[in-house]
Amino acid sequence: MANANRTIQILLAVLAATAITNGTAKTTHHLQFYMHDTVTASTGSAQTAERVVRGATPLPGDPINRFGDMYVIDDPLTEGPDAASSRVVGRVQGFYLFASRSGDGAALLLSANMVFTAGEHNGSAVAVLARDAILDDVRELPVVGATGGLRGAVGYGLLRTHAFNASSNNAVLKIDMYLSV
Repeated sequence: MANANRTIQILLAVLAATAITNGTAKTTHHLQFYMHDTVTASTGSAQTAERVVRGATPLPGDPINRFGDMYVIDDPLTEGPDAASSRVVGRVQGFYLFASRSGDGAALLLSANMVFTAGEHNGSAVAVLARDAILDDVRELPVVGATGGLRGAVGYGLLRTHAFNASSNNAVLKIDMYLSV
């Protein structure tokens, strides 16, 4: 009888440990893609960002942008930095606004959904909401939510400016996203 009770106790302990592990096991995902923000259209490159609010105060040293400028975006996400030769894996949809008027660097408020339309995460979306200090080499943006196969994800994205054209305001950003689901 003592052996039977001991066996039952061990079995219950194993079942409890399995239930705890299954409830907290997370998978880590590293996603890497490029965001193409096109403010000024050109041949072969359609406009994907539209200024919808024009701020009143010019930013120091910036002849184009003003404090309070707001852009609505629907930018493509690609596997590589060249939009013409890279596969499109999704879109970044949302807005950014120039939210810093200080001379120590421009900062945006970025609110965006990264919606995946192809590849492993097709049908999923990741939401970010953060300050984007656009002159920094690397910017960290927290993930505030996710849907689809990434539902419940927590993590962050690291943004790096891959290319920027000051006269057109067009940019290509490299995004490394680290998610725990």
